[in-house]
Amino acid sequence: MSPSSAAPTWLTARPVAHRALHDAARGVIENTPSAVDAALARGYAIEVDIQLSADGEALVFHDDTLERLTTASGPAGALTAAQLKATPLRGTADRMMTLAELLARVGGRVPLVIELKSLFDGDTAVAARAVEVLASYDGPAALMSFDPDLVAAVRRIAPHIPRGITMEHRYDDPEWDMLSPATKFAWGNLLHFPRTRPDFIAHYVKELPATAVSLARRATGLPVLTWTVRTPEDRAVAARHADQMIFEGFLP
Repeated sequence: MSPSSAAPTWLTARPVAHRALHDAARGVIENTPSAVDAALARGYAIEVDIQLSADGEALVFHDDTLERLTTASGPAGALTAAQLKATPLRGTADRMMTLAELLARVGGRVPLVIELKSLFDGDTAVAARAVEVLASYDGPAALMSFDPDLVAAVRRIAPHIPRGITMEHRYDDPEWDMLSPATKFAWGNLLHFPRTRPDFIAHYVKELPATAVSLARRATGLPVLTWTVRTPEDRAVAARHADQMIFEGFLP
């Protein structure tokens, strides 16, 4: 591995609120304006997820499908931006935001770590749209994804935007059953590094330490964020093996 470009110091300067500072018991749902406002009030960096609507707009929403968080059903990507913004979210009066609306709301006050969601089908349009929207934003913002194709796309079209690879080591959750054993090994050991050249790693806390991550961190100074930190045990792992945590369920 050759040295990575230097990651900005703001990336690890403060804890990162996972899907913003949400608390469903108080009606503050993940990735919503209220969760963003709560994180802003405490000065945390903010992690959010984005994916494309049917008409190519970047919406702040985590799931591929709508059932868990909204009153609708089916693929999120089957609806237009206007339809998604009009779809009620469960447990809140909030509505989905576009990426542009998120940026306007944050206004550069805290760092944003934006995860590009993927269907792992080779389509990199979400990366292109995120880069397009971020072009007019002056605040600190980074893009990351589990999908090396998306990270490589950001490197190609906007090398000035900090980019990260979100990863696990084993990928043994059933959600990863679509990956071959060879792909799991390659991703879990950063074998895509020459193509993606990430500026940082966001690694699953339950699988730290991981040899490939430790080697990259030592050899290149590549900073490591770790997710999702929820317990004192997680915090201890993060303190030892990462440079900053992506947290939820408590206030650091």
